[in-house]
Amino acid sequence: MKFSETFWNEKYKNNDIGWDLGTVSPPLKSYFDQLTNKDLKILIPGGGHAHEAEYLHQNGYKMVYVVDVSKIALEHFKHRVPTFPKAHLMHKNFFDLDLIFDLIIEQTFFCAITPSLRPEYAKKVNALLKPKGKVVGLLFNVPLHKDRPPFGGHRAEYYSYFENNFNIKLMESSYNSHPSRSGKELFFKIQKH
Repeated sequence: MKFSETFWNEKYKNNDIGWDLGTVSPPLKSYFDQLTNKDLKILIPGGGHAHEAEYLHQNGYKMVYVVDVSKIALEHFKHRVPTFPKAHLMHKNFFDLDLIFDLIIEQTFFCAITPSLRPEYAKKVNALLKPKGKVVGLLFNVPLHKDRPPFGGHRAEYYSYFENNFNIKLMESSYNSHPSRSGKELFFKIQKH
């Protein structure tokens, strides 16, 4: 089961985007606020409306990239954040990327891909990171849909994908989730060996 560009474009066209908080996710905002290196090369896969990319951009980060299969989502972002570098908005499949990053931000992309692709996701983020690069973000820690996104999961499952190629620095219940996701998210930080 794969979800096509058409599937995601229809979601954005019909404003069927219940996962979109309309703002930067509070746990990620807190994480960004403690970063000091504004030269980090950062990827946000499946960025959608990319509120995290907007926040980073507004706070002086120049090397933020967003990849999404939905052209409509990227067009919405361009319209909302016209100063964001157009070359950093990539209309393509995450699994086809071949760039290298310091940091990958996970915010609702992992739950949007078919669960059978999760081991592939773990391999891909590893390949896209510099040595000691990190993936930081949020994962749902609850069962969700079985036939369509968002797909849920649990901590032990996530460990099984990442533990071989990453040092799992943190994977705990998020204490500062958006109210609509309170008690449902894990905040995690993993670092490439």
